[in-house]
Amino acid sequence: MAGYGSDAAYEAWLTEQGYTVPETAPSSTIQRQRASVYIDATYEARFPGERTSASQERAWPRSGATLFGSDLATSAIPQQVIDASYMAAYLSANSLLVLSVSTDPNQRVKRQKVDTIEREFFEPGGGSFAAPYARTNSLIDGMLYPLIGPMNAEPNVLVV
Repeated sequence: MAGYGSDAAYEAWLTEQGYTVPETAPSSTIQRQRASVYIDATYEARFPGERTSASQERAWPRSGATLFGSDLATSAIPQQVIDASYMAAYLSANSLLVLSVSTDPNQRVKRQKVDTIEREFFEPGGGSFAAPYARTNSLIDGMLYPLIGPMNAEPNVLVV
């Protein structure tokens, strides 16, 4: 399975952004692969269109996808997806668990009171399309915004 982009382009992106990864980080290929899995698992349900083939490994390319009102070629992978995967790769290289979260649904806290401190967590909103318990990053969300729109967007067309 190949990650979005290429090792050379990822290395160039890191340099352009002024980012460095630790020498102990996995290879660029592994970083991109992990990041691409994260992007697909977290955002695919919000991407426009559908996979061009049921057998393809990645969420992109897609059929019926648009960007800024223009149809995307069925072979296109938007630069936003590639750049977001590079950001995810960089974040993951610097902290392996930054893009992952493991939870036990039976252990989620709704209310906790310690002495006089009390906190309560909201359940996810009904209109959310994020993968359950997925950890998102505001930089990656912003990079993908032209494709995914707001988290709790209403449909563009209502049929009555």
